[in-house]
Amino acid sequence: MKMEASSDRFLFEEFRLDRLGGGLLRRDDQGVFVPVAIGSRALDVLAALIDRRGEIVSKEEIIAAVWPRTVVEENNLFVQISALRRVLNREQSGHSCIQTVIGRGYRFIAPVIRVEPTSPPISFSSSGNRGGWREAEDGRGAALAAALPTPDKPSIAVLPFANLSGDPEQEYFADGMVEEIITALSRIRWLFVLARNSSFTYKDQAIDVKRVGRELGVRYLLEGSVRRNGKRVRISAQLIEAETGVHLWADRFDGSLEDVFDLQDKVASSVAGVIEPALQAAETARSAGRPTTDLGAYDLYLRAYAMVSSSARQVPEALRLMEQAIARDPYYGPALAWAAHCCLRLLLDDRSEDREADRLKGIDYARRALEVAGDDPGILANAALALAYFGEEIGAMMALVDRALALNPNYARGWHISGFLRMNAGQPDVAIVHAEAALRLSPRARVGSSLSVIGAAYFLSRRFNEAAPKLLLAIQEDPSFPQQYRWLAACYAHMGRLDDAREIVARLQAITSGVMHDASYLRNAEHRELFLSGLRLAMGEAA
Repeated sequence: MKMEASSDRFLFEEFRLDRLGGGLLRRDDQGVFVPVAIGSRALDVLAALIDRRGEIVSKEEIIAAVWPRTVVEENNLFVQISALRRVLNREQSGHSCIQTVIGRGYRFIAPVIRVEPTSPPISFSSSGNRGGWREAEDGRGAALAAALPTPDKPSIAVLPFANLSGDPEQEYFADGMVEEIITALSRIRWLFVLARNSSFTYKDQAIDVKRVGRELGVRYLLEGSVRRNGKRVRISAQLIEAETGVHLWADRFDGSLEDVFDLQDKVASSVAGVIEPALQAAETARSAGRPTTDLGAYDLYLRAYAMVSSSARQVPEALRLMEQAIARDPYYGPALAWAAHCCLRLLLDDRSEDREADRLKGIDYARRALEVAGDDPGILANAALALAYFGEEIGAMMALVDRALALNPNYARGWHISGFLRMNAGQPDVAIVHAEAALRLSPRARVGSSLSVIGAAYFLSRRFNEAAPKLLLAIQEDPSFPQQYRWLAACYAHMGRLDDAREIVARLQAITSGVMHDASYLRNAEHRELFLSGLRLAMGEAA
């Protein structure tokens, strides 16, 4: 059920579905279509239904379209349909775009307008159609205006660099190079730098710079390539003004692996100089001290970093590689901080074989990381997160994260960590604001972790109807992460949806042996009891 190549944009009710660029669902917000946080599988299900709108589409047909060449349980489709309904229905009683036809499948029943790519722009109006939009005066279809507003200061996204090394195994090296360039640019206080995870959704795609600029809400794009040949590295890069597609600057940097950090700085400095000629070179320079001089340790770190956020199942292997990097360089700050984070995840994900040993190891790594952190926002935030989880005074750890964000206000992960710590400290309203800031800085990233924080914060505020869809989306992003199942089971239990709670508990038990969990990281006793009592209710129904 593949869509026609020209059918890349659809309007229905107050929504717009864009099929290109990996897919994106947007909702009309006073005349501007803004992205809706929803998982990629749910988007694929929506596209399959819209492609055959008005028809009954069997469950088997949807599964074949969304999970080709993969054996999945029907329950996976149920989860995606539920997530879609939560987003599309917006809690409207008795209304749904997606109709269940018992025993046969699903049918998309809302009117749909297919927008042709060559159609003129739509003009917006605060009155008239329900979605807040109307067609242009000539009555033809429309290519809608971009979703994300451009910040009021220079903004840039660094797109994935092409790996020209002739070795697919070197992808992690090219990705790590981009990460370092993003970090260098992020130190420029006046520059809005999009997080890596959003720009990397365009990896291995043909790039339409104007469209990408609109979708990411940035003025400038940096793209390029990395060629690694033996001990030589060549970085080619070009800076593009997204709105016009004009190439503002291009250059090539050659050097040895021993000079790899200087090459990264040269690219970052050149880009900043083009965007703001008045900028002094010192404002783009990296810290004089390098994270490591051991290139073997750097290689291990890049391999581990590529794993650590992709899936809970890969955290043990990521920790093993981080520890190998630390063995080569005991003062390698980023590796120490991420190793501490991996220890945290082993406990949180119920994957630790010795919880006390991993706790003590995580504390040691985090404290050693802080000793060498200096003004590195990533080290400060990751170490603070680990130490807070392991029991350090949470106010002091939040202050460390505040310092990291003062050093780099564009640090999406820093805002996410701040939201997590605020939630743990009993400040759910602040947690939601900070996690949403992380999503804004990284609008096309995997949203599961920040949505999990937002969902948990809604739960602790007893806003269960708002918590459940966020947690359901978080599960879609990483089904191997146990904690969000616990939050959702507790949420359903307090909502009185005990059958749903029992189902979530059963899914949790499929990936971990323990349903109840050490919740001591929740420092507010009332919040902790709300969470644990919900789990007890869910387990009672499941017993």
